[in-house]
Amino acid sequence: MARPLRIEYPNAFYHITSRGNERRAIFRSKGDYERFLGYFESATERYGARIHCFCLMPNHYHLLLETPRANLPRILHHLNTGYTNYFNAKTKRVGHLFQGRYRAILVEKDAYALELSRYIHLNPVRAHIVKEPSQYPWSSYLAYVEGERRWGWLERKFILGQLSSNERGARRKYQAFVREGMIRSFEDPLGKVVASTLLGTEGFIEGVRERFIKKARSHRDLPALRRLSSWPDLSSIVRESERVFGKGTVASRRVALYLSHRWSGLSLGEIGEYFGGIGPSAVTQNTRRLGTILEQDKRFLAEVQNLKKILSE
Repeated sequence: MARPLRIEYPNAFYHITSRGNERRAIFRSKGDYERFLGYFESATERYGARIHCFCLMPNHYHLLLETPRANLPRILHHLNTGYTNYFNAKTKRVGHLFQGRYRAILVEKDAYALELSRYIHLNPVRAHIVKEPSQYPWSSYLAYVEGERRWGWLERKFILGQLSSNERGARRKYQAFVREGMIRSFEDPLGKVVASTLLGTEGFIEGVRERFIKKARSHRDLPALRRLSSWPDLSSIVRESERVFGKGTVASRRVALYLSHRWSGLSLGEIGEYFGGIGPSAVTQNTRRLGTILEQDKRFLAEVQNLKKILSE
């Protein structure tokens, strides 16, 4: 299984989803839900996590999380591993409780936090568990619309502040905002996620590309990284190599294979298959041999560098 792409920096904002193994229940009692909420509290104390919104469903949970210390893995390890140890000890079971890796979507919070909070709070309604989000006790919804501060660790100010600077007015507007989502049909905000990894405006996504994606040393085994990168695909590399060095020539094939290995981020197997089923060792041998030639032939090197410039535009 390919590793998920994790982009981390101080104050990054994520939508987190984690499901029970084989979609089985991870919460079986009131005590289970309360125990998991306790891990939320300790995550804020130990790791500085900022929890803006959550919903604990019987077999999964949703979370809007901000990481001031750029420590997403530590926070999720604390939540999932800590709760798994508790659950396994309680039920006398062993093994994984959660299904594989958690899903973490990096979110442009100014543009999507409000919309995502509504999506999360309406989960129990969409699942036909309750008719009103206020009837579900294991989400942060009531803390948003009631004056009582249920959990001291819950961060409500940012999302409510997008509706009004007056807290009472913001709570009233938020309740109407969520109810509107029950009456009208809205597009699923997660349907706008790019490469299963990013949710934001074009400017936000391009900023992440510039800051993190283009500087990555390798895209191998990270499909999301390859989709987010602006690097050319194999067909473009072959086409431009043939244009510069001649269609069907040995030089065009060797250069295309060389650039595909050095530049596409694909695995050796994927590259070899595209070039007629050659083995991984043949791909690396071509790169090594052509690299030696380029060191000796400055004119050839200039042509290859110019080709790289064309492909990067």
